[in-house]
Amino acid sequence: MLLLLLLLLAPGHSQAQRVSGLRRNGSCVCPVDFSRWSFPALKYEAVLQQIQTCEVSLDSLQEQVELSNQDLPRFQDVVQNITARLEPYQYLHHQGLYTALSLRLLGQELSQLETDITAVHSQLNNEQTQKLSKEVVKLRTDVDKMQMSNTINMKTVKEKLRYLKNSAESCKSIPKDFRGRDQYCLKGLITKISDPVISKISPHGKNFISGSWGKQAQKNEEEMKNSYWVQPLVHNHIWGNTLRVYQNYEDFMASVNHKDFTFAPSHSHKNSNEGPNTVLYGEALYYHCFRSADVCRYDLKSNAIERVTLPGSGVGFNNKFPYCYYDCRANSDIDVEADETGLWALYATVGNHGNLVVSRLEWDSDAKTLNVSQTWETRLFKKAVSNAFMVCGVMYATRYVDENREEVFYAFDTSTDREDNTLALPLEKVAKGVASLSYNPTNKQLYMYNDGYLLAYEVKF
Repeated sequence: MLLLLLLLLAPGHSQAQRVSGLRRNGSCVCPVDFSRWSFPALKYEAVLQQIQTCEVSLDSLQEQVELSNQDLPRFQDVVQNITARLEPYQYLHHQGLYTALSLRLLGQELSQLETDITAVHSQLNNEQTQKLSKEVVKLRTDVDKMQMSNTINMKTVKEKLRYLKNSAESCKSIPKDFRGRDQYCLKGLITKISDPVISKISPHGKNFISGSWGKQAQKNEEEMKNSYWVQPLVHNHIWGNTLRVYQNYEDFMASVNHKDFTFAPSHSHKNSNEGPNTVLYGEALYYHCFRSADVCRYDLKSNAIERVTLPGSGVGFNNKFPYCYYDCRANSDIDVEADETGLWALYATVGNHGNLVVSRLEWDSDAKTLNVSQTWETRLFKKAVSNAFMVCGVMYATRYVDENREEVFYAFDTSTDREDNTLALPLEKVAKGVASLSYNPTNKQLYMYNDGYLLAYEVKF
């Protein structure tokens, strides 16, 4: 306050007076007019009001800062929540579901599809191929309209492309012997799966919880038609390089008179096996090749190994798309299966958004090459499945129910491109985890590798 008074009484706010003085009683006496130096009360009150206003403003500002400090954690939580919710959509964005569609790439894919359907139609020229030809023409018209209007629905177009691709693949598989060679396939889907008819501990012991087993699966094989086999994953329950074969059922049950094959020098060799789900078909073992998108074929007689790379954009391997549902089975990305129609590979791709893809495998005995002849894309997310197998050209998928039961809940028919997710076929098991599940067309049995236990079931149509 003293500083304020000094400021108010500073020379700049008053006028100096010059007066004459008188000597009186030894002192100098001067008359002074104090009216000119009156206290600036009005200015003082104005400054005081400003100070009070500043104090109120500072108090208000401090209150706002305190409220902001209280709200800041809440805002941070909201941002984190939104970020977390956004991540799945960012994945879809990066995979091309909600971005502007590259019409050039779409045009290339559609042109290839037009070529394939035209070729199929020229060969078969039936009602189904005529319908496909009309649908692909309509899709071409829709894409042309996109280029005109710049209105793009990526998800709808991709789903339509998937449907047409699968329909074209199904047309290729319609030849008369596709299902006619086994009349029970004409009855439709599986209606029942029995209780286990075989229950045995793996000859390698319960410590090997991951692997595959079964009966030789090629129907017209004579020399090994009664052979049984076991293929354990000997390193970290993920990789293996050996196969054990028994000449008949009796030897297998007694674990005697077996022959061991080593198809790779080590478990980390490029020709070793990664993940469960292998199959002995004829005189060859088919399996997923070590850390690759390839399927290998090992010839038991010549020891020769051939391989083929599975088609698709971003084929999952090295534990990218394993079987999961309840608990993931490590490195079960690529599943090789057999049925009445031949050999199959079940896997997932980034291009199909992690959903199951079904590819048909063919061995060319003349050229000594393994090939992929057809491929279908499903809408079933592979990590939502505990395992899968093929029967009569139909893929069946299972899910975990509890420690003693699995359930077949889904079917995809490659001959019609139809899906059925209303199935509820129970599968009893001994242990919790299912490493592999394979069907054998020679005796219509399912073989499960159940955490070191070997189980077999009868399939009913």
